[in-house]
Amino acid sequence: MTDPPDPLADAVRKLGHERVLSSGTYLDSLRFKFHLGQGLHVSPASVDAQILGEHGTSAVFVWSSATVAGRPIRECLSQSSSQSWDEFRREIEQQVRFANIAIIEGIGASQHGIGIVAARIAEIILRDERTVIPIGSYQRQYGVTLSLPSVLGREGVLQLFEPAMSAEEREALQRSADTLKTAVGRIKI
Repeated sequence: MTDPPDPLADAVRKLGHERVLSSGTYLDSLRFKFHLGQGLHVSPASVDAQILGEHGTSAVFVWSSATVAGRPIRECLSQSSSQSWDEFRREIEQQVRFANIAIIEGIGASQHGIGIVAARIAEIILRDERTVIPIGSYQRQYGVTLSLPSVLGREGVLQLFEPAMSAEEREALQRSADTLKTAVGRIKI
């Protein structure tokens, strides 16, 4: 596991390795679900939400398809809180983006989360589980490695499930890909 995961996965691919994965936004998505669950007072296991694109500042929070038990997050918020939608979104995004810093301040290190994610990715591959997770792989349509929901098994990424996204989220995903292209362009091999 390396950081930044997406550009370095592209660098390894350019060295001739065809099946290269990045942990991408898998950990970010788990944190997104956790903080949504806390904010809505439900178990994170009941939340379906993903962060796509780059693991980094241009990551795309896919709010338009985020749900609790199939109900849109916005609808759930109106029933469980007096907080405004925009305020809730800003707060959750900030908590997720800075979770790493909060963890380091709390326990002095942050390698546990990525260690658990790395172990889970290895388990999915070794057991050929064909589990759908947001994981970084080379996306030809974007020209870089970035995270999309993908069926992961023994042979690597077997299929993509690009979720329904708003026009704003699609544009953000393209900007995320462009950010990654710039980063990859700076790597000297």
